[in-house]
Amino acid sequence: MKLRIKGDSLRLRVSPSEVVRLLEAGQIEETIHFGAAADAKLTYALEHEANADGISIRYQTGKVTVVVGTRAARTWSDGAEVGMYGTARDGSACLELAVEKDFACLEKRDADNVDTFPNPSQGAHC
Repeated sequence: MKLRIKGDSLRLRVSPSEVVRLLEAGQIEETIHFGAAADAKLTYALEHEANADGISIRYQTGKVTVVVGTRAARTWSDGAEVGMYGTARDGSACLELAVEKDFACLEKRDADNVDTFPNPSQGAHC
């Protein structure tokens, strides 16, 4: 799973095998370590919950979790939709959220495109 943060937006890019794990286990997560100290890390996760409405975020010190509804996750995984999108609001704070399928890059070697979704633009002519 890839994480992109820019300003007040957070995007997760998810591979096909990660989508399978998400649907089977209910959650996937990754951790980035910034140093040797036990608390010098950030864990980011994606999970689905049966009663979740839309897309939301849960933050705890050192961990951020994007939560989507189970039905929405299953529909997205089986369909042609690129992603699930929404806005998390807390008072005056507003965070744009995106969970997207990780597509193969058109200009990279095959080794760089392992475990990616087929790019819908593959074979398109300019």
